[in-house]
Amino acid sequence: MSSWKMRKSKNVLVNSESIIGQGEDVKSEPVFGINGRLHCHRIVVAVLIALVCTCYSSAQTRLTVSAAASLTNALAETEAAYKRAQANIEFSNNIGSSGTLAAQIDQGAPVDIFISAASKPMDDLAASGLIVTGTRRNLLRNTLVLIAPLDSKLKDFQGLTDRSIRMIALGDPESVPAGQYGKQTLLSFHLWEQLSAKFVLGKDARQVLTYVETGNADAGLVYATDAQASGKVRVVATAPESAHDLIVYPVAVVKGSRNEEASRKFVEFLPSPIAQAIFVKHGFTIAAP
Repeated sequence: MSSWKMRKSKNVLVNSESIIGQGEDVKSEPVFGINGRLHCHRIVVAVLIALVCTCYSSAQTRLTVSAAASLTNALAETEAAYKRAQANIEFSNNIGSSGTLAAQIDQGAPVDIFISAASKPMDDLAASGLIVTGTRRNLLRNTLVLIAPLDSKLKDFQGLTDRSIRMIALGDPESVPAGQYGKQTLLSFHLWEQLSAKFVLGKDARQVLTYVETGNADAGLVYATDAQASGKVRVVATAPESAHDLIVYPVAVVKGSRNEEASRKFVEFLPSPIAQAIFVKHGFTIAAP
């Protein structure tokens, strides 16, 4: 029967008979061995990293912002500025036409903040009780412009009737505020019916801009901020404010937000001097409180 004893210097079990049988002193390693110890160390490190990542993830707050397409660049820059002071905030932006975004919220889409390019989509949500009371405010203003490719000879709105203008890009008036403002403007100039056969409708103002940039349309109606963001089109004319409804961008926290407190704080940041400077840089004007 083998006799086992504890070698205290190594804290491991050693078979004494095997030592006698070999006729020499045997230096034993711990039961795990060198490779075993390294493996254990790796496991410990991996567990610690996992714990740190879990704690970091749980400390982060992700806000979902549904915003008008014309806000794409300005909003991204504003969010980056906010994150420099609030490192625990992450943003997930849902960009599109204001009417479509409002419909998604009405159907239960998980959204924290809504920024519309017109009052009506926000009014509709408020009427349905889907906006947190006291969080709505008018944030920005914009203007509507007629654009054309850089080499176009178009000079004004009346020139849209010329035979050389075959396609006119316009946001779909059913869901795109820029399209609604465009329709109002063309109606005020008594051009809507005359030009109706030339319209190609876009899903949002940015798509209208793309149609003109790529030459798929000879002219288009977009916001001044969209035209400013492009180096491939020129502004032909600016629509007079009297020709359409006031272009205003309201913002509000959406009812049912899972991060209402954090959403309120971001909405409160948007009228700050830091955020306003970014919006102005992108061509927006600040709405009266």
